Amino acid sequence: MTSDHFTILLGGDIVVTERLRRAVAGSRVIAADSGMKHARPLGLQPELWVGDFDSADAFLVQEWPDVPQQPFPAAKGETDGEIAVSEALARGAKRLTLVGALAGERSDHAQFHLLYAVALAERGFEVMLTSGNEEAFPLIEGELALDLPRGSLFSVAGFTALSGLDIESARYPLSDFALAFGSSRTMSNVAEGDIRLRLKSGKAIVLARPYDLTGA
Repeated sequence: MTSDHFTILLGGDIVVTERLRRAVAGSRVIAADSGMKHARPLGLQPELWVGDFDSADAFLVQEWPDVPQQPFPAAKGETDGEIAVSEALARGAKRLTLVGALAGERSDHAQFHLLYAVALAERGFEVMLTSGNEEAFPLIEGELALDLPRGSLFSVAGFTALSGLDIESARYPLSDFALAFGSSRTMSNVAEGDIRLRLKSGKAIVLARPYDLTGA
């Protein structure tokens, strides 16, 4: 395969939705430890399985005997997900879809995935994080367009103070807005069609709930 789009299967919970299936279609796949559990429900065939295998049970290992494994010791300086992303980048990835990145028992892992996505975006990579029901996209200096259903909820969470924030095609549009660090001003907006965001400076994440139409 020559695709530069890689799906990274992480251990967080997912709901298999049509948007999730479309997001991973045609991509190359690397599983991180127990993230392999998502391969079968999504109809994916990973080309590599990495991690310390402390959360992948014996049944899962037996289910995928032909996928090359790259084991790492439990005492390591990176998460299994970061290792999986590094392997994807070494194989030419330019676009990354992190499945199972937003939910599960470990909120510290979910928080790291959001921060890591912003760091990857700063290096020029296109990144999407998804649980199926929820999606997240880094927002850094520049422009971001998202195809969200009309009436679906989205929020912009600033990891720094933001300046020059524009939000278009939303119920609560903004133009050249300055968002103080820690402000909730950009939470719980509603898409009025495909939304477009622009940012002059700062770092943020856009969290979207495409199947949540309570704002309609």
